[in-house]
Amino acid sequence: MTELKAMINHHGNGFFDRALQQLYTWHLRSVQRSELARWSEYDLHDIGLSRSEVASEIDKPFWRA
Repeated sequence: MTELKAMINHHGNGFFDRALQQLYTWHLRSVQRSELARWSEYDLHDIGLSRSEVASEIDKPFWRA
């Protein structure tokens, strides 16, 4: 049984793990930007952001941080 586990996990944090993590990061970024786009002027003012700063952020493609 130990040999089977070693064969399955021999790559550790390999390519597929990193790819899945990247896809998840892109998904979260997209969700967060969509949510930010729905915030009111009051909410934005409360956290110190202007509508133009938000517009700049939500216009970025999902792969850009």
